[in-house]
Amino acid sequence: MTAAGSDHPLLVRELSQLEFVRRVLAQAERERTPLLERVRYIAIVSELIDEIYQVRVAELEEKVDAGFEGLHRAGMSAPELLDRIRSVVSEICEQQSRVFRAELQPALDRLGIHILLWDALDETDRAYLHRVFHDQVYPVLTPLAVDPAHPFPYISNLSMNLAVMVKETETGVQRFARVKVPPILPRLIELPAQRGFVPLEQLISAYIYELFPGMHVSKCHPFRLTRNTDYELAEFETNDLLAALKSEIGRRRRGQVMRLEVERDIDPDVLDLLMRELEIKDRHVYRIAGLLDLGSLTTLADLDRPELRWKPFPPVVPAGLSAERSFFDLISERDLIVHHPYESFAASTAEFVREAAHDPQVLGIKQTLYRTSSDSSIVRSLVTAADLGKQVVALVELKARFDEERNIERALALEEAGVHVVYGLVGLKTHAKLCLVVRQEEGRLARYVHTSTGNYNEKTARMYEDVGLFTKDPQIGADVSDLFNHMTGYSKQKSYRKLVVAPTELRDHFLELVRRESEYGDGHIVAKLNGLVDERMINALYEASQAGTRIDLIVRGVCSLRPGVSGLSENITVRSIVGRFLEHSRILRLGRPERGFLYYIGSADLMPRNLDRRVEALFPVEDPEAQRRLEEILDLCRADDHLSWVLQPDGTYEPRGQKRGLDLHQALMDLALERSRTARNR
Repeated sequence: MTAAGSDHPLLVRELSQLEFVRRVLAQAERERTPLLERVRYIAIVSELIDEIYQVRVAELEEKVDAGFEGLHRAGMSAPELLDRIRSVVSEICEQQSRVFRAELQPALDRLGIHILLWDALDETDRAYLHRVFHDQVYPVLTPLAVDPAHPFPYISNLSMNLAVMVKETETGVQRFARVKVPPILPRLIELPAQRGFVPLEQLISAYIYELFPGMHVSKCHPFRLTRNTDYELAEFETNDLLAALKSEIGRRRRGQVMRLEVERDIDPDVLDLLMRELEIKDRHVYRIAGLLDLGSLTTLADLDRPELRWKPFPPVVPAGLSAERSFFDLISERDLIVHHPYESFAASTAEFVREAAHDPQVLGIKQTLYRTSSDSSIVRSLVTAADLGKQVVALVELKARFDEERNIERALALEEAGVHVVYGLVGLKTHAKLCLVVRQEEGRLARYVHTSTGNYNEKTARMYEDVGLFTKDPQIGADVSDLFNHMTGYSKQKSYRKLVVAPTELRDHFLELVRRESEYGDGHIVAKLNGLVDERMINALYEASQAGTRIDLIVRGVCSLRPGVSGLSENITVRSIVGRFLEHSRILRLGRPERGFLYYIGSADLMPRNLDRRVEALFPVEDPEAQRRLEEILDLCRADDHLSWVLQPDGTYEPRGQKRGLDLHQALMDLALERSRTARNR
């Protein structure tokens, strides 16, 4: 059960997040999923758990350490919740290891993809690895002793390490040393002739004695730490956001230990020493059966074995786009919806910015950048536009979690190229996805806008499901201009013509939309989100359900709303879709056919951080064809019975699991191809 008790109206956020991890793990268990994709899901499970500990568990631990033991989350105290998280994570990790060891590894072995432990190697392989160790590994190893003259070394976040016990041959005195497994080297060392892979820590352990000449190595165990990486930069703390963030990144590398992962059969004395030196308790220790850090299995998932992965789906050029017509002509005729990854990001969003950069009639481009790819064509286009003398503004959100260092480097590079760079607002993250192009047309200035539910990132646009909107609506253009002025200057604007902006008005606007729909008695709300946690929003949906409003929610990840409870939420259904692509779009539809519909897309989930601590933008979609595209997406999401999981009142999820039913992702790929063929044949 996800909540502490079935009578509480809310489900516990952290446990709901772990339910999502279970759904990802279930993808690795599905035999119909291609083998290397199953391996990738195993890796993603580890990455998701790492993030939960770095942020969510870290927040709970801080509150317990500060004396807030009485803090309750949906009827559960913080210490109770930490114990429950530990139990669920242990269960998930046990299942994850079992699936990999018992199902995936034997299947990989049958296809000649082997992960070999040292004891399983023959003399030829050992001779090869002997050379690898001395040529590539030994020179970068640094054993760090622990004794009165050498304090216990700092262990970095998410690093793999070896705990080594050595004995002096003359005195018999036991000593402890730590050896870090170098992160600059591949975690899996490939043997010649594709004979398999050997974990790097196994190779180092085999030759660990060479690091301690004259000593006897008695014990050698791998271990891994997860630290607190959460942080907040409040407005009163800094006058220089860039400098403050650089300092905070350095500080969080030394954050409190949240989790210590060790082998199941680790020597008790070694474990006691680690716990004592790291100042952690039993609840921080996780014993793992098999390899630590299965997140490194992405190495296998990326192998050049296309027959073991999803059949490639090259995204199509969106219908209506062509090399013969400019974006500006097309958008002048009507709004345009694009749907990634089914429709090409490169041929739509990236091409729009590239065309704007080279168009002599374009005077300026303003762009938000939250997470971009390492080699971003959009960033290159912004640099080109600045080189050509256009007014270019890039609002780079430095505080995008886990991308802070990359964004700092990008911001500095853009500044050097002549782009006007703004770092966002202290105390708020700029999460809205906006591109504004100002163009001279027939003696007037015209504004063209692109917004999206996803980031301006070519790489993730091939894996994340998102929708984008191109529009020349003059009111939306004026709104986006005003919003950029607010983010880059001293504007205090709080309301807009059509745009709905957080944190000033999005919460109240959504509550009013739900209230008005509930007044009809036969209202209908469909919302596609990544997360639903905000208590006021959930209560508004409960009230609408009690008024007779039908509410269909498609929530990929965490959901604190408890559906299907008599007298509370019997008119609410919640489903989660997990499959080949990561569902990421946020779409809202209110109304019924006889009254007409309201459609919105945006960057915000219904979570306190989005509503209160981020700059977000919700866009109305009014063009009939664009509305039809959104309706198509929502209809297929609700019809899917292949990838969908249905949230139960107790917080668990049940798969719809129809092997021959509608597969949302396959259906959308088929539709994209059909739409492209139809457009070519016109």
